[in-house]
Amino acid sequence: MSTENQITLGKVGAVYGIKGWLRIHSFTDDPDAILDYFPWSLKLGNKTQTVEITDWRKHNKGLIVKVAGIDDRDVAQKLVSSEILVDESRLPELPEGDFYWRDLIGMKVVTNKGYDMGVVSDLLETGANDVLVVKANLNDGFGKKERLIPYTVGEAVESVSVENKQICVDWDPGF
Repeated sequence: MSTENQITLGKVGAVYGIKGWLRIHSFTDDPDAILDYFPWSLKLGNKTQTVEITDWRKHNKGLIVKVAGIDDRDVAQKLVSSEILVDESRLPELPEGDFYWRDLIGMKVVTNKGYDMGVVSDLLETGANDVLVVKANLNDGFGKKERLIPYTVGEAVESVSVENKQICVDWDPGF
């Protein structure tokens, strides 16, 4: 099974109980929203399998799910640590100017004066705003390995070009 057009929305945690239920760690903003994206594929190592969730419930500020055909704790244990993948076509379209983090990762970051800051390697959620983690170029003129730039459109971030895979920022490269 190809995982080329699939994205990770969560991870399978520990087994819950003796009847094969599994704890789920959701990566969606609203943890319950992961339940809006069926079917799930579970990927562990090089093996990917599509599963059917037959039941779910909230438990201790998290979720537990029941996978069809798994009624035993030992069998469920084999799914622990699997990534939960869904087809990217299941994600809702975003309004103009909004982006999924996965769309920003890998984009080149340049200042409005043309300085190449590096490439977005990750994003952080701080509460106030998201933060771009920019891995600097090997020959960075300021000796930086990494920069943290607030993802504040209209302030630090001037524009995002999906076509050019580039983010233009108003940011001091020495910072």
